[in-house]
Amino acid sequence: MNTARKLPLIARMKPLACACLALAPVAPSVTLAQPMLEEVVVTAQKRVESLQDTPISLAALGSNELEARGIEDLTDLRSVVPNLQLTPHPNSAATARIYVRGIGNSDDQITQDPSVAVYMDGVYLARTQGLAMEAADIARIEVLRGPQGTLYGRNATGGAINYITTDPAIGEWEFKQQFTAGSRDLLRSKTTVNVPLGDSVAARLGYVTARQDGFVDNLGTGEDRFGDRDRDAWRVDVLWQALDSLDVRYAYDRSGINDTPVYSAAVPLYPQMADRPSAGSPDVRNVQANDVVSDGHSLIANWAINPLLSLKSITAYRSLENFQNMDYHTGVYGPFPIFRTSSDIEQEQWSQELQLLGETADGGLQYIAGLYYFDEDGSYYSDTLVPSSGIHSLNEGDISNEAIAAFGQVTWTPDALAQRLHLTLGLRWSEDQRKASKAESITPIGTELVIPRGAGAGDNTYTNTSPSLIVAYDLSDDINVYAKIVDGYKTGGYNTRSSSIESFERGFGEETLVSYEVGAKMELWNRRLRVNAAAFQADYDDIQINVQSDPNDVSVTDVLNAGQATISGFELDTTALLFEGFSASVRYGYLDASYDEIVDATGNDIKDIFRFTQSPRHTVTADLDYTLPALPIGTLRANVGYSWQDDKFTGSTAESGEFIVGDYGLLNARLSLSDIPFIPTGDLRVALWAKNLEDKVYYIAHFNGGVPTAMFGEPRTYGIDVIYEY
Repeated sequence: MNTARKLPLIARMKPLACACLALAPVAPSVTLAQPMLEEVVVTAQKRVESLQDTPISLAALGSNELEARGIEDLTDLRSVVPNLQLTPHPNSAATARIYVRGIGNSDDQITQDPSVAVYMDGVYLARTQGLAMEAADIARIEVLRGPQGTLYGRNATGGAINYITTDPAIGEWEFKQQFTAGSRDLLRSKTTVNVPLGDSVAARLGYVTARQDGFVDNLGTGEDRFGDRDRDAWRVDVLWQALDSLDVRYAYDRSGINDTPVYSAAVPLYPQMADRPSAGSPDVRNVQANDVVSDGHSLIANWAINPLLSLKSITAYRSLENFQNMDYHTGVYGPFPIFRTSSDIEQEQWSQELQLLGETADGGLQYIAGLYYFDEDGSYYSDTLVPSSGIHSLNEGDISNEAIAAFGQVTWTPDALAQRLHLTLGLRWSEDQRKASKAESITPIGTELVIPRGAGAGDNTYTNTSPSLIVAYDLSDDINVYAKIVDGYKTGGYNTRSSSIESFERGFGEETLVSYEVGAKMELWNRRLRVNAAAFQADYDDIQINVQSDPNDVSVTDVLNAGQATISGFELDTTALLFEGFSASVRYGYLDASYDEIVDATGNDIKDIFRFTQSPRHTVTADLDYTLPALPIGTLRANVGYSWQDDKFTGSTAESGEFIVGDYGLLNARLSLSDIPFIPTGDLRVALWAKNLEDKVYYIAHFNGGVPTAMFGEPRTYGIDVIYEY
């Protein structure tokens, strides 16, 4: 890998001085520098380093790319990163179900941890509810594919998604305002201000608000439409440079989602497909908006003990309030729903993480050691009405989780072989204590509602030790290869939708996998072509399988540690700067996921009826980006992007028919004008854009909602951005 990573911290500043000297006037005989791809900087390994020096299958999107691709929230990443699937939970589009390399959670229970961990500036976001939030001030998003845990606060078997916000800038005034208007009365405003407060303090404020009408009208009572978007988010961020060697950063963020429920349509099974609906049934009653509020405080301190050693502390508190509701198929069998459900969740979490980062003076040894503590409390309440069965069920309970972990990683770069060999060993020990209670009451519809009875409680402790080993070698300054083996682990939990109190109390155990990966990262053609590739295989054990237990009530499931599987695949990320201002990129993912064994309670292998969900065999994205030479009116930039994914199973079993989302491709385009000369100060950009330019009809979810059910993707959407910043 690039030899810069082995130098001491101070020595790494020398290239900056050389770069400044390179800008000085040169003799006419010196040839002008050829255009090269910009370096991509990431912090996936808790250090600032080049993407090309990071032995991880990783996609990184900076603020410019996020703007060019129109990525406003987490769910927009589904069309950008191969082998990443983001789908809404059937009960609420505000809850994101995240899958990486075929590994994820089909449910959104507060008693179960996600398989893909999401972080905001290093702070773990424990719950998937509300992850469809808008973000006020994002500098970069990193998507790490494969098991994570050695360097992160929580374990994850599928991968990790890191939100990195923009640091406050000391001594600088900055302002950015974006207005967006578009189809279906889309209005979005995003404001960011950086304020210097003396020589050592700066504050950064961000606010975003977004409104858009849904594309399915409600002909019944309540809200006017299904799928309306109504979101707000804001952030306050203060940086204090207490000493040259110490900085402290405090941030508070809050996001609110008041979207109306997404419309669930009765559709035929694959390969047939329904038309996109424009209106629901007039028999629908009392459609209510969801109400999701997520907020949090974080305090991050960085202390440079000496030029070769630093200590970082991340202290955080977060809370979540989540009300969701859904009407399934009123009007299909008469003026009543097949079933209707609503839920209310409250959750709060504390976490503390310490990281010690260091290296030897010659850069031959780099290391990180960390301690992590996590504490979580919450409560849940759900209300389900099933007219077809004549029952009304109430379900409520509490959770209390505590986790501790110690982790470390060491990279050794021996002097032999010209410091081209890098050996990395990581280890993580963790312990999770999980407590949960459940009380339920089932009564005939129309009778008086009662407080749930028949309470049960579970208390389990899970421990795990996960090692990792990476061997990397620099074939040249621009080409490196690596091989890695990593243990992945996800803690056990409880199932609030269990078929019995006894099943709930037992809970389910942890799941594990061993991931093998080989990869190459290359910059060719005088650094005008970047090619990153990875091939992997994961041996997956004790998989937490959701099994539908009651054919008359799709809300009842049991979770069993019944599965073994093998997942293999390939990822390719290429970018080429074909000539000045014109670049092309292609990202491709291949996935082959299948169960090796699933054993039921009687000892029979029933793997043939199970399907690996959210695992399309092929996914691809392609982009063309062209910045024209400067014009009298400014600089024109055109971006065209296309994303396509293969068929994928979305139902875990074949017992009630095959639930499949067919293959589809989406075409997006954007044309922007910047550097407009009529603006006396700052930069004004204006952009016209369109998403799903061909108006493709496609599903984003297909599942058993009492009858085959689908949620549809957005129709063609277009608009204009006006952005001013200085």
